[in-house]
Amino acid sequence: MTSTLAPVRGARTAAHPARTARRTRRTRRAVAAVALAVAVSGGLVACAGGGPKLPPDPKVGSTAAPALAPGADAAPALPPSRPTGMKIDAAGVDAKRMVDLKVDPVSGELGVPNADTDADSPGWWTEGVTPGEKGVSVLVAHFDTRHGPALMKDVKKIKLGDVVEVPREDGRTARFKIREIEDVDKKDFPTDKVYGDTERPELRLLTCGGELKDGHRTNNVIFYADLVA
Repeated sequence: MTSTLAPVRGARTAAHPARTARRTRRTRRAVAAVALAVAVSGGLVACAGGGPKLPPDPKVGSTAAPALAPGADAAPALPPSRPTGMKIDAAGVDAKRMVDLKVDPVSGELGVPNADTDADSPGWWTEGVTPGEKGVSVLVAHFDTRHGPALMKDVKKIKLGDVVEVPREDGRTARFKIREIEDVDKKDFPTDKVYGDTERPELRLLTCGGELKDGHRTNNVIFYADLVA
């Protein structure tokens, strides 16, 4: 895959350092988001199958609650703080660590948690905001790997209104309520919808869905969630 990730260069004319830094961060995140979307839609978040004890195909389906009115059921944004785990009671998820994920500057692909060592740990895209900050925070977790079921093996148990908890280094826990679930073929990955700007703190949790084809899952399951505490 040809990389779409380009280096971010500084402003050509003098500018206030704080404004320049903010623009640089926004540009870096926007460029990385394009590369991330290409990687995910191209099948990078594909939990390799073929093991002897894989869970049933995660045919989750898509559903959504009415869109939130501005400010409704939304908590104030939190300051930056790195995520340290993830808990989803509905699916028996209780991960005690979080893996850093970056876009490869050569391939333009987003790394995923190592299938051999981190199948039961979620990953956080470090070019996005930290969970609870204003904007979109992106987490990725395996449904299965060649070794068998992984962290999101019970993804079908997650419903609208369920809560995703993300503990942070500052001792606080960002709690997000799921308002939409989308089960989509990777070739139709909704790039703008997943990575578009938002005026409130939101979470996107990506995992695998669909059937196995050539050793990989055909779909992505995407959870859209809003900060509520």
